[in-house]
Amino acid sequence: MSAIATTGRLVLTSSRSFAGRVGKTAARLQVPATEAAGFTGSIAPIRQQQAARSSSRAAVAAAAAPVMAAAGSKGKALISVSDKTGLDVLAKGLAELGYEIVSTGGSATAIEAAGVPVKRVEELTGFPEMLDGRVKTLHPGVHGGILARRDLPAHMSAIEQHGIATIDLVIVNLYPFRQTVTAATKPSYEVAVENIDIGGPAMIRAAAKNHEHVTVVVDPSDYTQVLEALGGGSSAEEALAFRKRCAWKAFQHCATYDSTVAEWLWGQVGEGPAPEMSVPMRLAQGLRYGENPHQEAAFYTDASLAEHGMGGVGTAVQHHGKELSYNNYLDADAAYSAACDFDAPTCVIVKHTNPCGVASRDDLLEAYRLAVIADPISAFGGIVAFNRPVDADLARELREFRSPTDGETRMFYEIVIAPGYTPEGLEVLKGKSKTLRILEAQPRAPSGRSLRQVSAGWLQQGADSLQPSAIEFTCVSEKQPTPEQLEDLKFAWLCVKHVKSNAITVAKDGKLLGMGSGQPNRVKSVQIALEKAGEEVKGSVLASDAFFPFSWNDSVEIACQAGVGAIVHPGGSVRDQDAIDCCNKYGVVLLTTGVRHFKH
Repeated sequence: MSAIATTGRLVLTSSRSFAGRVGKTAARLQVPATEAAGFTGSIAPIRQQQAARSSSRAAVAAAAAPVMAAAGSKGKALISVSDKTGLDVLAKGLAELGYEIVSTGGSATAIEAAGVPVKRVEELTGFPEMLDGRVKTLHPGVHGGILARRDLPAHMSAIEQHGIATIDLVIVNLYPFRQTVTAATKPSYEVAVENIDIGGPAMIRAAAKNHEHVTVVVDPSDYTQVLEALGGGSSAEEALAFRKRCAWKAFQHCATYDSTVAEWLWGQVGEGPAPEMSVPMRLAQGLRYGENPHQEAAFYTDASLAEHGMGGVGTAVQHHGKELSYNNYLDADAAYSAACDFDAPTCVIVKHTNPCGVASRDDLLEAYRLAVIADPISAFGGIVAFNRPVDADLARELREFRSPTDGETRMFYEIVIAPGYTPEGLEVLKGKSKTLRILEAQPRAPSGRSLRQVSAGWLQQGADSLQPSAIEFTCVSEKQPTPEQLEDLKFAWLCVKHVKSNAITVAKDGKLLGMGSGQPNRVKSVQIALEKAGEEVKGSVLASDAFFPFSWNDSVEIACQAGVGAIVHPGGSVRDQDAIDCCNKYGVVLLTTGVRHFKH
């Protein structure tokens, strides 16, 4: 026998269901339902009433006696599951291994339906379920059997004195609180609270604490492994290592559950940042390495309620290609977030998290071509994102398009990401390369909260979700913008918020011509953007993510002299008048927004 299969008891309970009723329980214990329902937490009144009917505590002892470990029993298991996936197979497997099973409510019913012998937990505790099922397993008869240390004679003597049998296996999963509060129809506050599990976490934590002697299971996907481990063949060291890992998983399961409850409750009663916060995360993928080969890395999905149903790269489906890398995730998120920020059909090409090509057109294929032309050298090896589904014609263009730099080299991309693909489009695109990662993701413009780590701390902020439609573009120059210039200024303004600061974008006719990013001084970003725009800069517009601290012989005058026709910036500098005067001198339109778009 393996060390896991120590002598004791296995109890299956369904404290996850509200189906149990006090009347039925009381009937099994021969206690009037009115008296059981009137239980107020004091054991004495019930025992006194039982004594008047059937010789004091003998009735309780008689009820408890049948669940004492039978001769030849391998032990007892306590199972309390809301998710009954695989429960029938588990129960049959445990019975075949020689375990006694004790359960309540829906779990017991399901086990009985599977043809497996099962006892009710009331027979273990000698007490009925109470308070509409809120109190079932919160009893020394349960927790004493779980927590007793088999290696301490005092513990074993204590439970023997009180007629408590050991429990060796605890299989519990919890009330579906997350499913309840994220349902399409929001539950009432009272319903949500009733789905907060109490007895389940108590049993899980008790079993996990006593993992030297008790195995705890919280995940139905582990049932097969558990049955194999209980079946023998493991050394004592291997069995203990398995129980320790199960204990870790159990504590993490409870921590995630409690985080979800706390997040929901703060949303009901709190304002502003929560005084304390934990974010549950689930490992989605181990990565080969991080930003560089010598750095370990992994990708986790955010299981917090704030992210439920939000979409984006974290929940994308990969249809084709190599596994995603650390840098792939960052670049794909930057590209798709930018693409989804546009209302019109748009293509965004990103390299190292910065948009190097952006274009909006009714014809998405044309938008793709224009996005590549903006900076074909940077686009090579980049990430291509669309905010509309990819059809077969666009897929062929992605597969065959040649670099504008030489007209021969077929463009290479790391990732294509879109909200969908036609069946033919997907098959065509798969033919581009075996390694091309093809992702499909629910559209998500910048939204929700943003968390970013610093040494020994985290920064939280809301996403930069501000759209040009929500901003007042104020003309402060003598020359007024044409309708076409105003639309281009809004386009450039939307582009610049996705570029790393100091950020400058130059655009015209709904397409990005050049951008300058990440420079310590704004002048250099302006120069880079103008250089990339080349001859097309004449009559273009320029957007700056922050105000111009200087204008003469600086960013504003350089842009004016290059032929830019209109400029937009937040304003707010003590030298704003210099920018106005400079633009007036060159006959350039100048707008302010009062909104900054720093991106670090």
